[in-house]
Amino acid sequence: MYRYETHLHTLPVSKCAKASVRENAEFYKKLGYDGIFVTNHFLDGNIAAGPEMSYEDKIRFYFADYEEAAAIGDEIGLKVFPGVEMSYKGTDFLVWGLSKEWFLGHPEIMEMKKSEELPYLREAGALVVQAHPFREAHYIDHIRLYPACIEGVETLNANRKELENRMADIFADEYGFVKTAGSDNHKGPAQRKFAGMMSETPLESVEDFIARVRAGSMEIFSFELPEEEG
Repeated sequence: MYRYETHLHTLPVSKCAKASVRENAEFYKKLGYDGIFVTNHFLDGNIAAGPEMSYEDKIRFYFADYEEAAAIGDEIGLKVFPGVEMSYKGTDFLVWGLSKEWFLGHPEIMEMKKSEELPYLREAGALVVQAHPFREAHYIDHIRLYPACIEGVETLNANRKELENRMADIFADEYGFVKTAGSDNHKGPAQRKFAGMMSETPLESVEDFIARVRAGSMEIFSFELPEEEG
C-alpha cells in the first residue's frame, strides 16, 4: 500500500511548526511514505507573514514551502502535493485542489465569511474538509460546525484525543461526508503518532487524490512510533 501524509506543517511558513521542509521530507521518506501534502496555515491563520506584505507576496511566501518540498521530493523520490489549512478562531479547514495561481487571482476570499468562502472554494473545484472539528483547547471559545459548507471531515487526527476523533467520525457518518485522516504534524521528526490515507496504487496528482477520496477508494491508517530514548 502507498501511504500519504495529508496534514503537515513546515517552517518557515507555519509559525507553530518545529521542523524545516527538508527535515520533514527526509523524515517521511525514511518512514516509507510515498508522498506528503504540505498544508501550512493560510493567511487567515498562524502564518509567519508580516502585515506589511501585500496579498500577492503573502501567497508567494505561503507556497514557497510547498515548492521547496516538491524540489526536495524530486531529489529523494518523495511525491509532494500542495494543500491549505484555513482557519477561523480555531476552527480549521483542509483545502486541496487549488493552485498558487488560483489564489493569486482571487484576493477577494480574504473579505469573505467562512460560510461564503468555503462554498466558493468548492465551486472552484476544491475538496474542503473540516479538520479536527471537535478539537478542544484553551484558545477555542466554542466548537463550530459547518455542515452546509464542507464535503468531508478529518475523522482521525493523530494529535487529537480519542473522543474528539470519535465525535468527528459520528459527524461524518450522520451527514454522509467523505472521511480523511492526517497527522497534523507540527513537530517533524519528533512526531510519534501518525494518521493518513493509503491506496493500492500511487497517486498521480492532487486531482487524483480528490477523485479517490470522493470515490471512497482510499483507506485510513494510523500507527505510533516508540518514544525516542535520551
